[in-house]
Amino acid sequence: MPEVNWIAVGLCAVSSLVLGAIWYSPALFARQWQTAAGLSEEEAATGNMGLIFGMAFLLSLVAAAVFAMFLGKEMSLGAATAAGFAAGLCWVAASYGINYLFERRPMRLWLINGGYHTLQFTLFGLILGLMR
Repeated sequence: MPEVNWIAVGLCAVSSLVLGAIWYSPALFARQWQTAAGLSEEEAATGNMGLIFGMAFLLSLVAAAVFAMFLGKEMSLGAATAAGFAAGLCWVAASYGINYLFERRPMRLWLINGGYHTLQFTLFGLILGLMR
């Protein structure tokens, strides 16, 4: 099993939540996302937020840990950041795109969610590359 910097993985998970707080905030894409996702104000505000954020953090930890294993320790900062960008855009966002096509979801929703994950994995690559 590849060696993993668990502090870096933890920072990746934290960065994921911070990025999400900014990306899906009213200052950026909150309204557009809500409309494209077909959520009312009430629907967007309901749910067990502790569970939602806790699971989002846990899933971000899993994604960052596996990505760290994928990158390994020998990848340069530039290569790790580029790999993060490519993983976010070409694996995650492209996979969302396939689902959204069949679900007939709006392109705007794909751009918002795919853009978030592209930046999320770019940040993962940057953090993991800096802390190798």
